Amino acid sequence: MTQNVIRATGRRKSSVAQVKMTPGQGKMTVNNRTCEEYFCRPTLVMKVKQPLELTSQLGKFDIWAKVEGGGVAGQAGALRLGISRALNLVDQELRPPLKSAGLLTRDPREKERKKYGQKKARKRFQFSKR
Repeated sequence: MTQNVIRATGRRKSSVAQVKMTPGQGKMTVNNRTCEEYFCRPTLVMKVKQPLELTSQLGKFDIWAKVEGGGVAGQAGALRLGISRALNLVDQELRPPLKSAGLLTRDPREKERKKYGQKKARKRFQFSKR
C-alpha cells in the first residue's frame, strides 16, 4: 500500500464523494474512469479542478474518487469539496485562498419536501374560481 494517502469526504445535495489523494503526476480517476470521461460537461470538469488550479497544485497529486448519489452536478460539487478538504489536510497554508474562494464551505441547500395538497414543494394545483 502506498504511503502519504490523504482521505477526505465531500457532500453536496444527496451526493457523497470519497477522495484519496497521493503525490503523483496529476491523474484524476472518478469511479474508475477519467474525470473528463465521467463528467461529460466541460463546466463540471472545470468545477472539479477549481481548487487545484486556485492553489497551483494541478499536476502534483494523483486523485482517486468514488462518488455516489444524486446527479452529475451534485457529484461534481461534492468532489470539489472533497478535493478542497484534502488539499487543506496536505498544507495548512493553502487554507486562506480556499476559504476566501468559498471552497471549504459545504453547500447546505437540499431538496425541499413536497407538501400535501400541492403538486410539488411550492407549485400548487390550478385554482378554479367557478
